[in-house]
Amino acid sequence: MGPLKGLKVIELAGIGPGPMAAMLLADLGATVLRVERKEPAALGVPRPQKYDLLLRNRRSVPLDLKDPAAVELVLDMVDGADVLLEGFRPGVAERLGLGPDECLERNPGLIYGRITGWGQDGPLAQAVGHDLNYIALTGALHAIGRAGQAPAIPINLVGDFGGGTLYLVMGILAALFERASSGKGQVVDAAMVDGVASLMTQPHGTFAAGMMSNERGTNITDSGAPFYDVYPCSDGKWVSIAAVEKKFYAEALRILRLEALLPDQWNRETWASAKAQIAEAIRKRTRDEWCVAFDGVEACFAPVLTLDEAPGHSHLRERGTYVDIDGVTQPAPAPRFSRTPPATPKAFQPWDAKDREQILGGWLDPTRLERARKAGLIG
Repeated sequence: MGPLKGLKVIELAGIGPGPMAAMLLADLGATVLRVERKEPAALGVPRPQKYDLLLRNRRSVPLDLKDPAAVELVLDMVDGADVLLEGFRPGVAERLGLGPDECLERNPGLIYGRITGWGQDGPLAQAVGHDLNYIALTGALHAIGRAGQAPAIPINLVGDFGGGTLYLVMGILAALFERASSGKGQVVDAAMVDGVASLMTQPHGTFAAGMMSNERGTNITDSGAPFYDVYPCSDGKWVSIAAVEKKFYAEALRILRLEALLPDQWNRETWASAKAQIAEAIRKRTRDEWCVAFDGVEACFAPVLTLDEAPGHSHLRERGTYVDIDGVTQPAPAPRFSRTPPATPKAFQPWDAKDREQILGGWLDPTRLERARKAGLIG
């Protein structure tokens, strides 16, 4: 099931954006085989495997990629693959014998997807880093936060998953589309700094037009404007208002009984005062009371929910935005498709030698599978 049914993907185990790219492809129907390290290694933040949700919807095989025989086994699987994903530091895959040249020689139609923070070349290509560093270098981090405060850290959504995973998947799908006409594979070099810079296209235009300042918390969508901010309620919970358009702001102010603020919506000199008045009004009721007051009102209002509250919201519950898999609530596959909906995800199933034929039968012929077993590669 899913629009990518029949697509075969090899994932060389890594952390963060690479596994999520594999998850997204698997969620949409691709068959993904994760090549794990033979000996467990500390990859990222330690957690019980049940809660490493990025591993869902696929099986794995543990191999020692420092063993030439194991590398040859992966190359045998590359013969029948459509996509290979790797997130090593530049040059590591080449040193293992699994770089683009070796893989594309075996399978000229392969899409070789690479994900790094800094890219495959440039002065920082070999530098270590994480999401926070990549969004710092591209100006995104400096732009996020409130006036007079340090830059706000937006967890690792912007660099790892926005600028990394999504651009890698987009590149892979674009390369697959091109392959349909050329018959040729290619390398997709997805660097998080490139992706984050691309995400910042609209702010660059706004800044160039003189409509955005480098001073955090003074702009329209960074908490500077009274009509685009979050406010605390009497119970300590929060609500969001994003009433940029005049008609929506008018409705929000009507509910708050602050209609007199409307004429000065775009007068920045009045923003601080307007924010204070809105904050004072919202502090008089609980979050749930404001949800009732704004229900059905076109004011671009929403409660600020916690991670455990979000799945229970009536809208998300009715849409099936979250699913329960093996007792763990998690987001369902997205986006949605009218003819080829993906199946409900399955929890990650680690390697079990007894299931070797089931796991690897679609990748290796029986002779090669038996040879690998006798060699102790998949015993």
